[in-house]
Amino acid sequence: MPRPVRPGRRSALLGAAAAALSPAVVRAQSFPSRPIRVLIGFPAGGTQDVLARGVAEIAGRALGQPIVVEHRPGAAGRIAVETVRNAPPDGHVLLLATGAMMSLYPHVYAGLKYDPVRDFAPIVNGASFELAFNVAPSVPASDVRSFVAWARTQGEAGSRLNFASYGLGTPSHFVGEMLNQAAGLRMVHVPYPGSPPARQDFLGGQVPIYFDTVGGTLPHAHSGRAKVLATSAAKRSPFLPDVPTFVEQGFADIVAGAWFSFVAPAATPRPVVERLETEFAKALATREMRQRLLVAGMYPIGGTAAELSRTIESDLQRWGRVVRASGFKALD
Repeated sequence: MPRPVRPGRRSALLGAAAAALSPAVVRAQSFPSRPIRVLIGFPAGGTQDVLARGVAEIAGRALGQPIVVEHRPGAAGRIAVETVRNAPPDGHVLLLATGAMMSLYPHVYAGLKYDPVRDFAPIVNGASFELAFNVAPSVPASDVRSFVAWARTQGEAGSRLNFASYGLGTPSHFVGEMLNQAAGLRMVHVPYPGSPPARQDFLGGQVPIYFDTVGGTLPHAHSGRAKVLATSAAKRSPFLPDVPTFVEQGFADIVAGAWFSFVAPAATPRPVVERLETEFAKALATREMRQRLLVAGMYPIGGTAAELSRTIESDLQRWGRVVRASGFKALD
């Protein structure tokens, strides 16, 4: 004879059943129901492709649906950001966010149409990287101080010199501005819509200075087509161990890094975010993925959505201080 269910036990069972049938849980159980799209806000060919396509390949197998990487360049990546912000919050449209999109742009663009904390659900941090201070081989400098001395002869405080970045409001841009401020220079910023076109013009001799990613710098440093005077982390890059940092060369305030992360629209159900967080973190922890990232000059991160949320909030504060100190005036 079946044992009677006590009233308290019956309530608990009914509550559990109701939770199991809640819309969010039902959506999570059927997720993903179609291919997932990951949007990148810059042209193809950048280091972010290595991260996005690697995670897409590995996590897609685990999720049972293909993950398709799409490039949506324009407006320094903001077109992709706004597209994902306005996408249905069901986990099928994600953004490969840059640190600049999440922590720098709010200080750079006065009319920004999104809030990085309010409008997005963090999934997982993908990879971090340093920047490299590249000059043309013809520039008569072997370190930062000799570069500054030469730059001061190029117009008033270097005002005839142009430096390239891979986007307005990116770390590539602000490392150049930090050098201007620290050394009393007036080099002119030339923003490009991503790393590949900036790198192409630098290597082609159209611009003599470029603050590139370390990964993008490596082949050209080794071939002699770029001369690397410094890297931007607090410690030397293991990818360029013979190149001293700005800090080592007496520029203690020039410390900057960057990162790529995966985020979803803010109202994405928590169970869906947790499924993506789990599978993306597993992909990043694989030996295959770690090797791909290291070859491209990046450090795999992984971790949790909560850790990524804390990174975004702390970097918002840190870059705010940098932008204010540089005297940069927010753009419309």
